[in-house]
Amino acid sequence: MSDEGLSRRGATARKRLLAAAHTELSETGELEVAAVARRAGVSVGLPYRYFGSRSGLLTAVIADFYDRLDETVTYAEFPGNDWRAREHARVVAWVNFLYDDPLAPVALGRFGDAETAGVERQRLQQAIEVGARNMAQGQQQGMVPADRDPELLVAAVLGGVHMAVAVALTRNPRPDRTRVADQVWQFVAGATGFQEEQ
Repeated sequence: MSDEGLSRRGATARKRLLAAAHTELSETGELEVAAVARRAGVSVGLPYRYFGSRSGLLTAVIADFYDRLDETVTYAEFPGNDWRAREHARVVAWVNFLYDDPLAPVALGRFGDAETAGVERQRLQQAIEVGARNMAQGQQQGMVPADRDPELLVAAVLGGVHMAVAVALTRNPRPDRTRVADQVWQFVAGATGFQEEQ
């Protein structure tokens, strides 16, 4: 159930439950409906009213994570005079988002839940489509070799970056985010065959 069609009070309760679930999952790595209800200060039955099941609540939390990632990184317009500058800014924003969001270490892991996996697959496919268009622009500008398949390239880059940052997030202490962003950009540039304009 989305916020559309809910009363203002219902939408507020749903958002409060979602925030409590976000915090519970971020802090414990687990999502128990009773713990979320306690955190939100509501009855144990209320999360079921809005999300149907534990799986529905978990799916909503993960969808919210990807909504925020999409808004901040995937669909964002970045400043820059050329493809390289814009995509470098995107990589920095990507790493910063994952470093700053307390849910990222959990969200980048795998839950084994079919509904959550479906959300992740759908969002990955959307990100690949957007990224392939971005990569094609780099090819048009002569910065990415024309013989590269944009869709395959973006799929490899997305998987590599997510795994690299997931590893960085599990380290204690975490490596410096600027250094991680620099290394991720080197990976992206190398994988794409990035070339400065002639």
